Amino acid sequence: MTRPITHVTVALTAVVAWCFASAAGAQDAARVRSAVRAYQQAHDVEIVRDLADFLTIPNLASDSADIRRNASRLLEMLARRGARAQLLEAPGAPPAVYGELRVPGAVRTVVFYAHYDGQPVDTSQWSTPPWSPTLRSGMGGAIIPLPAQPGTVEGESRLYARSASDDKSPIIAFLAALDALRASRITPSVNVKFFFEGEEEAGSPHLREMLTKYKDILGADLWLFGDGPVHQSRRQQVVFGVRGSMGLELTTYGPARTLHSGHYGNWAPNPLVLLANLIASMRDDDGRILMAGFHDDVQPITSAERQAIAAAPAPDASLRDELLLARTESDNAPLMERIMLPALNVRGISGGGVGALAANAIATQARASIDFRLVPRQIPEHVRELVEAHARKQGFFILHREPTPDERRLHARILRLDWEGGYPAQRADMSLPVSRAVVRATEMGTGDRVIVIPTFGGSAGLYHFDDVLHTPLISLPIVNHDNNQHAANENLRLQNLFDGMQVYAAILAHLGRLWSQTP
Repeated sequence: MTRPITHVTVALTAVVAWCFASAAGAQDAARVRSAVRAYQQAHDVEIVRDLADFLTIPNLASDSADIRRNASRLLEMLARRGARAQLLEAPGAPPAVYGELRVPGAVRTVVFYAHYDGQPVDTSQWSTPPWSPTLRSGMGGAIIPLPAQPGTVEGESRLYARSASDDKSPIIAFLAALDALRASRITPSVNVKFFFEGEEEAGSPHLREMLTKYKDILGADLWLFGDGPVHQSRRQQVVFGVRGSMGLELTTYGPARTLHSGHYGNWAPNPLVLLANLIASMRDDDGRILMAGFHDDVQPITSAERQAIAAAPAPDASLRDELLLARTESDNAPLMERIMLPALNVRGISGGGVGALAANAIATQARASIDFRLVPRQIPEHVRELVEAHARKQGFFILHREPTPDERRLHARILRLDWEGGYPAQRADMSLPVSRAVVRATEMGTGDRVIVIPTFGGSAGLYHFDDVLHTPLISLPIVNHDNNQHAANENLRLQNLFDGMQVYAAILAHLGRLWSQTP
């Protein structure tokens, strides 16, 4: 007797099918992880040396000759993997390096982004030369030679050089992941494109022009960004947004020549005091921006974003201990909450002299440098308007150039403002099928739950990618959080490089299938 099909039967069939699919997925994930691990152990010396050789090439965006040496090296690296590679050019810009690998049967295309330029260096602050990669036994440990025997690279060793973390190591990790899959005969599930920028650390002034010019070849279903660090707990995170950024230089003016503070103190205006009081009127001790209307455009945090923040490990107590901080701003408010808000940071203040250079004098001018971190819906142009309106309320005459002698005689408070280029924040929807598929594929690479982060504290020009290309943008950072990014003695913990290989290999191997199965 044939039994009728019931809703219970259908439901049980679906559950059984899901269980088999989950079991098969788990087995596939374990197989890929094992294959990548075996490749890494057999080729660890080669992988580290590829990175070290790449790091020997100076990479300031302003140095055209060396930037092009970097670009040529990247072309060679891509060609070695069978990618069709070319330079993308825009007038006056360092070239971007583009590559493409088509995979038979793949229906989705993912662009992997990293930048190959680095921050400027003050060599006097470095323990070893910034473009002479140096391996140490750990953070600040003893200098050790690069290993020569495969399988002997210690994951806790650290490689010191400019761009060791930001951003050359993600490039090497992604290419090594491709090598590992190919050696294991594992076919990627997505087509792959590469976009390596050459002026990110210079503010990406030509990025939008380049994206617009090459919009057709840069089309894809997803952009993945390798920039930035993993969570402070060392766990992998998937990041769905970045803050916007803009910079500002401020100059206040005092007497036309330096004056003796005994003869003229309390009579001649002091430009350092004017500047200090202005900054204090813009921001309080807890980081809240005090300028009228500044928070009006801030996009409220969604419930999904609040849930993600609550689920993330809280590194605050250990970070305060590590950084020797008795208290952090806003009465020890959680770090993850704070980076969801706009910020005003004073990058530096100068004027007069201190220490051995201190003099009993009134300086002729004072300067400060500020950067703003913006959140969704804040527009740099409007922030500029708010700042200048606030300065006028404080009694300042605003200029964007050096004041003339007549202007200095006429106006008691003069403020010169020199604005840098900026860009808005960008934040992707964490509920999209592609977003959930990326999270799941990343977990298949780590073999553990990952941390989902609504936004990075740092900034990048992702707004331009979003606005020009209209493609989902997700960040998969791999480097260590304590890497001295943008500072002297930048470093990479080598285990982060190897862990990054696992993450990127899993994206390549699993994302296409997971994406098609995610409703």
